[in-house]
Amino acid sequence: MGKKKVEGSEERVVLRIALLSRLLVLILIVLWRLIFLPYDTSASLNPSCLSAAAGDGVPKTGDVLWPRVGAAIEASVVWDGVYFVRIAECGYEYEQTYAFLPLLPACIALLSRSVFVPLVPIIGYRAVLALSGYALSNFAFLLAAVLFYRLSVLVLKDTAAALRSSVLFCFNPASIFYSSIYSESLYALLSLGGIYYIFSGANTVAMLLLALSGSARSNGALNAGYFCFQALRLAYDAIIHKKNPILAAQAIVSGAVRSIFIFVPFIAFQAYGYLNICLGGSSDELRPWCKQRVPNLYGFLQSHYWGVGFLRYFQVKQLPNFLLASPILSLAICSIIHYSSSLHGTFRLPHVHDENDMAAMPRSVETSKSSGAICASMKNLSSRNAQGHHMNKQRKQERNKKDSESIQELRPLVQVLQSKPRLGSILLLPVILHLAFMTFTSFFLMHVQVSTRFLSASPPLYWFASHLLISTNSTSRRWGHLICVYFASYVLLGSLLFSNFYPFT
Repeated sequence: MGKKKVEGSEERVVLRIALLSRLLVLILIVLWRLIFLPYDTSASLNPSCLSAAAGDGVPKTGDVLWPRVGAAIEASVVWDGVYFVRIAECGYEYEQTYAFLPLLPACIALLSRSVFVPLVPIIGYRAVLALSGYALSNFAFLLAAVLFYRLSVLVLKDTAAALRSSVLFCFNPASIFYSSIYSESLYALLSLGGIYYIFSGANTVAMLLLALSGSARSNGALNAGYFCFQALRLAYDAIIHKKNPILAAQAIVSGAVRSIFIFVPFIAFQAYGYLNICLGGSSDELRPWCKQRVPNLYGFLQSHYWGVGFLRYFQVKQLPNFLLASPILSLAICSIIHYSSSLHGTFRLPHVHDENDMAAMPRSVETSKSSGAICASMKNLSSRNAQGHHMNKQRKQERNKKDSESIQELRPLVQVLQSKPRLGSILLLPVILHLAFMTFTSFFLMHVQVSTRFLSASPPLYWFASHLLISTNSTSRRWGHLICVYFASYVLLGSLLFSNFYPFT
């Protein structure tokens, strides 16, 4: 009960810090917009939707009561936020808009036509759409911060480390995107929640959350790897420890079904794009990707419109962007190396696997023995050792025999104590593999400057930075403080550049 109280109080601390961080970012956005002129002011332009049917269900209003407030809110929408607001208002009108997945626009449209609909006559519908996006992103971030703390406690087994890591997450270098009309907050909430619940054993909830993460960002489909890891671990236990190949096969099939389910939303959206763009036209009018044996809309959009591809961004003129991304990439690589070495030590132990499920907590092998009996055995063992110098050889041999039996009784308790940190290390494995794959992708395939926000929802970054901050090594502590400076500077730099439509990440 006491432990739950401590965790509950620290969750409230995390929630307050997350709220303060969002208020700080929003204040900075307003401040920089008042001081500096934006580079591009075209965000306020709002041509009518191409399809008349797109306006169905949109609240109709006459003159707006506070037009200047509405115009200011509309002008604050920049970069990808323009696409998300336009999709929420008019749907998918152009081919390139299908690069933006539907969860965020759908949620914005729903909020603007329900919770925030009374504001439409006051500031206008498009401003309400933008306001809905801001509210959704910031609220989702608050929940994501709490789930990040819970996940950190579950994996690290250290509430203090979890709290430090959560504070770092609240002020992460991509903070501006978590308070803007971007899908980062929704994705962080769904992915962190899904990982937490799969590690807790709530597989159905985890499956739903991770599937939704795939409809927020395309990399959400990678979260299927967590169920693959769970299935392999259960299969290993079934074959090696339980000698039950049927149980192993069931674990593999169950993991495969859950993994496929996570891909469904992303694949369904690609099919939706194929139906809208490819069907109904002649073969001469079809877009190139429509003619492929396996049409890949998202891959085509990324390559054709944004120049995404293997090593395609390795150009001299992109050197500033590589420098901009170098801090987060360096932090990711150091995190991977640090935890990989820890995992290497873990798997070198004679026995690594103690649990049947990812969420199972260590338990004593001999559950019928009470803790009182174990404590009594410990006392007897200590007493016999104290009298060892005054016994003859025969009695000493008898005592050693009894000591050996007592040690055998104590072995389950030792296994329990040893298994706790080992469980946390094993849970690190899929998280580190996931971070390694995303780091490789962001460096070699994507626009490298996007790495700052692409990797920002990866827990090991903050766990490693938290570890450095309390390291007994003075050099490591200095690196930890330098990471904090990097976080703070990117919060300031991002709120200045991004909000005024200057390139950031």
